[in-house]
Amino acid sequence: MISGLLLIDKPAGITSFAVVRRVRKALQVKKVGHLGTLDPFATGLLPLALGEATKLTQFLLDEPKTYLATLKLGVETDTQDLTGSITGGSDHLPSSEEVYRAACSFVGEIDQVPPMYSAVHHQGERLYKLARRGEKVAVAPRKVMIHRLAIKDVALPLVTFEVECGKGTYVRTLAHDLGRSLGCGAHLVALARLAVGPFSIKKAVTLDEVENPAGPEHLYRRLIPLGRCLPGLKAVRVDRGEARRLAEGQPLPWPDTDPLEGEKVRVVAGDALVAVATVRGQGAGQVLAPVRVFQRK
Repeated sequence: MISGLLLIDKPAGITSFAVVRRVRKALQVKKVGHLGTLDPFATGLLPLALGEATKLTQFLLDEPKTYLATLKLGVETDTQDLTGSITGGSDHLPSSEEVYRAACSFVGEIDQVPPMYSAVHHQGERLYKLARRGEKVAVAPRKVMIHRLAIKDVALPLVTFEVECGKGTYVRTLAHDLGRSLGCGAHLVALARLAVGPFSIKKAVTLDEVENPAGPEHLYRRLIPLGRCLPGLKAVRVDRGEARRLAEGQPLPWPDTDPLEGEKVRVVAGDALVAVATVRGQGAGQVLAPVRVFQRK
């Protein structure tokens, strides 16, 4: 069974699910999932989890994401991007200096209201379904983290910026809010994902490479194996007997003080990922308890 992460360079014009479907068909893999949707107009890194790696998605979805984006000042749309209908704007554009100053105020933890055209739930229904029916509802703001926001180019009315952001951030809403703060409105016209946590677009393959009629064998060396999928978690090494117990769901006595109680770790035996586990208890009663276990070849 094929297992690991495959980094895809998604082209514009197709959905993330369409990419999953095409990879599943080309590689003949039943279990395929992605680590965060990209809008159809967006391009760039779409990490796909194959086989046993689908069990890792819950640990990878919180990874920060890096994007290169371009917004257009002076025009707002109902979707906050170039696919929507114009809803407002202004002919009065700010100076380049004002753009740089305004961008600084969006770094750190900020409040962000999810856009109406999004998959966020409101009273059991997706917001985009309400928006398509012409309904507007009050959506509560959410805390999101902007780790870094760097203006790369200002060629008014276009502004290109690179942003590293946390889980749940909408870059098109960031563009919209930046335009509002400048008093002229804005919408997103281009978006490319450059990285998800430690995984970079530089290591990605295209769909053409995936669907190469010569067969998928050349892609196997591009797969990131399970043992290298969670570099942010501390590695704990166990022997075969301990690995077997964890794989069967049994906790291991773990008197070591490192890692600390409650900390998640990746448990490895040789080069194989056995489990993601967490430390529970203290002192003599401390154990290493499996959170997710993985099949071993």
